[in-house]
Amino acid sequence: MPIRPIAVDRAAGVLLGEACGDALGVPYEMAAPPVGEAVMKGGGLGPYEPGEWSDDTQMTLCVARVAARGIDLTSPEGLDEVAEAFTAWLDGGATDVGIQTREVLTRAKQLTGRPHERLTRASVELHARTGLTAGNGALMRTPIVGLSALEDREATAHAARAIARLTHADPLAADSAVLWSEAIRVAVTEGRLDLTAGLDLVTPADAARWGDWVEAATGAEPGGFGDNGFTVTALQDAWAAITTTDRGDGSAMHLQRGLQAAVRAGHDTDTVAAIAGSLLGARYGASAVPTQWRRMVHGWPGLRAHDLVELAVSTSARGRRVGEWPSVVSMGDTGIPALGIPHPIDPDIVLGTISDLGRVRELDVQAIVSLCALGLDDIPAAGMTAREHIEFWINEEEQEESNPHLDFVLDDVSSALRQFRAEGKRVLVHCRQGIERTPAVALRYAVDLGVAPELAERSIRAALPHIRGQGRLWDVAAHGA
Repeated sequence: MPIRPIAVDRAAGVLLGEACGDALGVPYEMAAPPVGEAVMKGGGLGPYEPGEWSDDTQMTLCVARVAARGIDLTSPEGLDEVAEAFTAWLDGGATDVGIQTREVLTRAKQLTGRPHERLTRASVELHARTGLTAGNGALMRTPIVGLSALEDREATAHAARAIARLTHADPLAADSAVLWSEAIRVAVTEGRLDLTAGLDLVTPADAARWGDWVEAATGAEPGGFGDNGFTVTALQDAWAAITTTDRGDGSAMHLQRGLQAAVRAGHDTDTVAAIAGSLLGARYGASAVPTQWRRMVHGWPGLRAHDLVELAVSTSARGRRVGEWPSVVSMGDTGIPALGIPHPIDPDIVLGTISDLGRVRELDVQAIVSLCALGLDDIPAAGMTAREHIEFWINEEEQEESNPHLDFVLDDVSSALRQFRAEGKRVLVHCRQGIERTPAVALRYAVDLGVAPELAERSIRAALPHIRGQGRLWDVAAHGA
């Protein structure tokens, strides 16, 4: 089932939002809350590099790398692959592992049967012995499940429950995963935040309790529900952070406000912020995640922002499509001429097309801002690091819903260009053909430098006579939303 561009943006935001929340929360886990705004300074219990995500995103990626191949997460084969991925992660990539998860994964190695059967049996054994298997570890890795069957809420719930039970036998853990996965699905397909949407999908005996727990958290102060290592209170803190910072205007800034509130909830900060970030990313999309975070975020198994988008969008499409974005090797087109024209106001900003990506050395640029879809080998471009080559989510379609945060994104692009220039870098900014997005960004950048919109527009039209220079994108670039 094809999904609309806005839904693709939202799907792309799920893993990106989770990873950014995770990396924001890492420095403050089990420590004093931040004074002022949380920053991706690393450290924490890892210790982690600045911008590095922790086990929350790592375990989610174990699931995502299966789901992105179109494998049914409810099938024995799919569950086996996830189980094997968890075990491989424990043995060769985990930077931090929850006590319960480690115990189940370790015990499962001693059992016989299919991989998912061994994990589930170890989980059930632990619950029978302790009665304490409702930690937040199942909830934290469930966001990608919400993308695995966008048109089928029952299948989403079934997958969430099955993935949760691999390590967490308590029905509360599975129910929390079901509620959050369904909320992700609803946010992507309908553009709304609704944690009650899945109440009919949880364990019937606990449905009323879940309704009360969600109601208590709605608009409440994050951090007021007790130890958020428990799946119920982790969900409540994440939901409280989202709802208490929602001003009802659909602003992309809600994502940043919500994540800051999630970190301030304290205790298991990386997990609560990762959970909140996934749902905020699902609601507002990759286009709402600020540049400074996307430049920094990274982690096991050697992935960065672009890789997260590829996994999320591929999952939402029920598997990678050969030769199609986002999994295509390159989006280059030899039929598109290179441009490489200096910006008329700042000649160290080079305006180009996708064909200019192969001319980095010739153009003598040290950073790249891409405004169009790229293939897996297109980013980072040759000679660039991942932090020097960043993407922005701008569509050329005229409908407002295709660019719901257009003014925010244009501000973010302009800010990135100014930051690169402050670092002494010469920057290539390009879209596919250099006709709409590149000149619009060039216009916003000039206006932000203090040039009058009319003068900036005349200068850019003179430098790029082939541009269209009309419509909503151009108007917002010149005058704001």
